[in-house]
Amino acid sequence: MHKSSGLFAESSSKLEDKQLVACEPWNILVVDDEEQVHSITKLVLDRYLFEGRKLCFLHAYSAKEAREILSTHNDIALVLLDVVMESDQAGLLLAKYIRQELKNKFTRIVLRTGQPGQAPEESVIADYDINDYKDKTELTATKLKTLMYSTLRSYRDIVALEENRKGLEMIIDSSAKIFEKQSLQKFTSAVLVQLIALLGLNKDSAYMQPVSGFAVENENNDYRILSATGKYAEMVNQSVRKSLPKEICEKLDEAHIQKQNFYCDEYYIFYFMTGLGKENLLYISHSQFKPLEDVDKKLLEVFSSNAGIAFENAYLKEEREATQEEIVYLLGDAVETRSPETGNHVKRVAEISELLALAMGINEKKAARIKSASPLHDLGKIAIPDAILNKNGKLTPDEWEIMKTHAVVGYNMLNESKHETLQYAAIIAHEHHERWDGNGYPRQLAGKQIHVFGRIAAVADVFDALNAVRCYKPAWPMSQIEAYFREESGKQFDPKIVDILFENIDEIKSICERLTDA
Repeated sequence: MHKSSGLFAESSSKLEDKQLVACEPWNILVVDDEEQVHSITKLVLDRYLFEGRKLCFLHAYSAKEAREILSTHNDIALVLLDVVMESDQAGLLLAKYIRQELKNKFTRIVLRTGQPGQAPEESVIADYDINDYKDKTELTATKLKTLMYSTLRSYRDIVALEENRKGLEMIIDSSAKIFEKQSLQKFTSAVLVQLIALLGLNKDSAYMQPVSGFAVENENNDYRILSATGKYAEMVNQSVRKSLPKEICEKLDEAHIQKQNFYCDEYYIFYFMTGLGKENLLYISHSQFKPLEDVDKKLLEVFSSNAGIAFENAYLKEEREATQEEIVYLLGDAVETRSPETGNHVKRVAEISELLALAMGINEKKAARIKSASPLHDLGKIAIPDAILNKNGKLTPDEWEIMKTHAVVGYNMLNESKHETLQYAAIIAHEHHERWDGNGYPRQLAGKQIHVFGRIAAVADVFDALNAVRCYKPAWPMSQIEAYFREESGKQFDPKIVDILFENIDEIKSICERLTDA
């Protein structure tokens, strides 16, 4: 079957000699069973550029081959599709496959046929979700290039809109979760992603350009990185002045002093001020920015203002949680300072408990609550007389019975609270002296009858107690501590948690060294 082609009608010699830009190309899939059509299409468009990006041609000589390519490539901008190949309707069926089975609404589909009678234009346009229909005899080199402009513009804009939608979804999702722990960092990350999408610079969008950026808050004339992407991704929580070049710090200082956004050739800086006086800056660097129109700048100004309100909510939540955490530590310290022991004990137990919880597979939110609650594990000691609590020597049986009451006292003090952290603390206070073998106190629970919070706190508390100087003993050598836990695994302690303790012993030692007693 012979199918004519009009692609020779104009020479490609009139192509402008443009300098090629080193960036991701536009992927074009040519689907045709005639080798000549592939060759001519590539020849005519060999030096074609759209927005500084070349074309990358993918070739399929049947609808079956095209399906294989399309199933593994989700970034094809345009399909130049023949109608008649292995069957009279192979191209039309492929178009239906793209839209209905792959659910690909982004790729532009242009039918090219040498036999228009096989697929009448009006019925094809009405029945199939294609974007254009061309008779090969009319598709000259000039018209082919014109077709490239219209289809690539359409693909670019559709993908950019989709990226904006995804970014907006992230902002909405982050706003809904703004009251979760660490939501400030999550929110700044989402704001950063949305800004990149609004600018059309997302590396996953049609612009396909590398983007780097970070969000910071101003702290005592320095900037702490809250979230980051690209080449700055590993710098979260670091100081800008210590981590980044002087010229970037100067740019941030300028935006901070003038309290406004900056749009420069190689970077954008966005300034946020909350009602509480908190200041944030977002810095985005990029190798090739598209020019911003005045309407774009106004949109970004509105976005910045709205994001500032959200930042304020995040700060309020973070400040409230920090205050609660400080109160918990102060209560724990109040108990510890009744004896010569250091208040750093409760901080070490808190961090070791969180580490063990995470290593056990407990999710981050619960592990964080365990960390916040564990400083209150010995709250009941507030009711134990000083003569018993600080006795330099072995307790008598009667004194020991009094000492043991601190588990129930602490539980009773905390159990009435409806606050989730204090409910965790009540469980830990009540059960961290229970033993795996059932010989603990106050209820002689055994094995998994003991709540996992209590089992974790028991290991963390005893490890730190043995590793620290107490009024009644010196610190044990690490080898002796490890031997003790091996001996008591399955007796005093949950053997699984003991295994996790040894698997993470180096990190636990680091916690103890960082929070050492003065």
